[in-house]
Amino acid sequence: MLTVRLRPWLFSVAALALSGLTLPGSVQAARISNTVAVFSGLDKITGRITEFDVYVNETVQFGALQVTPKVCYSRDSSEAQHVDAFVQVEEITLDRKIRRIFSGWMFADSPALNAVEHPIYDVWLKDCKQSSDVPKPSQK
Repeated sequence: MLTVRLRPWLFSVAALALSGLTLPGSVQAARISNTVAVFSGLDKITGRITEFDVYVNETVQFGALQVTPKVCYSRDSSEAQHVDAFVQVEEITLDRKIRRIFSGWMFADSPALNAVEHPIYDVWLKDCKQSSDVPKPSQK
């Protein structure tokens, strides 16, 4: 029978890694909170792809869909880019009711992972940024 002895310090290192803490000298990518999420939308009827900017906590209508990013994160330029956003998408039905069809994380580097797939429209996250050429909606 083979016996393996584990060193006690190995458990400490594993516990640190699982808890999200870092060892001295290690570096974590700085997560940047952005004010604008950039989406692409496909209209399957016309075949047209549209890119559109949406401010965090604002809603933009794309066809019969309403897209609202809640947060949009990227990493600083010294790190590999990982862009993700928490997004809610609602559909305006033919009887003018609004129903949520998506609520979750979207990842720009894996658009097929959590893209919104609708019979007529597809929506996916492309990027996050600090500003947009689109004017911010006025506050009420």
